[in-house]
Amino acid sequence: MRLWLKDPIAVLADGAERGLVIEDSRIAALVGPSSPPPAVDAVFDARAHVVIPGLVNTHHHFFQTLTRAHPQAINKELFPWLKALYPIWARHLNPGAFRLAVRLALTELLLSGCTTASDHHYVYPPGLDDAMDVEHDEALALGVRMTLTRGAVNRRPSDGGLSVDGVIQDDDVLLADCERVLRRYHDPTEGSFRQVALAPCAPVNATKEIMLEVAKLAAAHDCRLHTHLGETKDEDAYCLHHFGCRPVDYLEQLGWLQDRVWLAHGIHFNDDEVVRLGRHRLGVCHCPTSNMVLASGRCRTKELEAAGVAVGLGVDGSASNDSSNLMEAVRHALMLSRLTYGAAAVTHLDVLRWATEGSARCLGRSDIGTIAIGRQADLALFTLDELRFSGAGDPIAALVLCGAYHADRVMIGGQWRVVDGAPLGVDVARLRHEHGEAAKRFLEAV
Repeated sequence: MRLWLKDPIAVLADGAERGLVIEDSRIAALVGPSSPPPAVDAVFDARAHVVIPGLVNTHHHFFQTLTRAHPQAINKELFPWLKALYPIWARHLNPGAFRLAVRLALTELLLSGCTTASDHHYVYPPGLDDAMDVEHDEALALGVRMTLTRGAVNRRPSDGGLSVDGVIQDDDVLLADCERVLRRYHDPTEGSFRQVALAPCAPVNATKEIMLEVAKLAAAHDCRLHTHLGETKDEDAYCLHHFGCRPVDYLEQLGWLQDRVWLAHGIHFNDDEVVRLGRHRLGVCHCPTSNMVLASGRCRTKELEAAGVAVGLGVDGSASNDSSNLMEAVRHALMLSRLTYGAAAVTHLDVLRWATEGSARCLGRSDIGTIAIGRQADLALFTLDELRFSGAGDPIAALVLCGAYHADRVMIGGQWRVVDGAPLGVDVARLRHEHGEAAKRFLEAV
């Protein structure tokens, strides 16, 4: 099947001004203005659309959609925010509520133009042992590419951890599940819809032993590693107190300074650490919205990218964002970076690159993230017919500057997954009702 996306307003790709041709799951041709009409089986009239690569979300916590704007947690910074929410998650997160949270978060991401997601799930209260299977099934139903990021929390409060005993798994249990999930779901082949990463939550919540063991597993299975790092100054103080060194030094001691690793947040790195991270070709997921909500600080995106770090973008958890809209995060990344570096230093093309090609690099993928011949046909199509876009001159810039947040069409692997602004196969009204009812139980702790 060859499909021609004909005459879009603009395409975020070199050499494609009249559209592109999709053959099966891949981009087969970029059609320039002087090219003859291609031989195709079908034509989609894209004259109302701006076409960009599908966005890639490299850090999230799906379950947190159940505690958005929670009265116990609003107006707090990270550590007190965690201490407020961990007991609530431990008490109320059950398999039914978790499935609804995953479905809602994935649907929200999809509607924002996101085609590949990574969810850092680390909360495992009793009964939630199959969390990765739930995420796999829900992503499969929606047709979304996903990195199943199997998290781990095993540092108990009595040992200085910030979590609660109710979400902690014993090492042998969580390592066995890491092995199971890798063997069942990790597919590193080109065009894969499902890959696995191993992700101890953070130095404040995962022991040295578990960090070392999952790194061994990742090497054996050739998968990625992920963790939170450099998010707050409190984390710096914690590492200095408990480990006698800064977070990056601690990672180096664990053998985690390597190119299969990407980090969430990466705000409080000094100049030497930025250089070291770049030398080892790590990735950093910038989470601008969450960082602003929790007042965590500003990621040094420009310096990191100049050093050789792959800079990606993520929405982070929906209890610290409090949204799962990646296109909205693109705009926030631009605004926050302008405050940091100046109006001319970071452009709309920079932040779109972070959300696509940069994020793909964080996940270790070269088959997604750009519109180019041979790449997977993962595309987000936006219209400019809302009042917010009236008068806009540059259509690509308008998506970022005027605040696009809802895609009209989304294609993943050559298949439409959002049509006329609606996700295929999802009763959005029913999902909103059922998820909302489940979330009410999380208010009982107030």
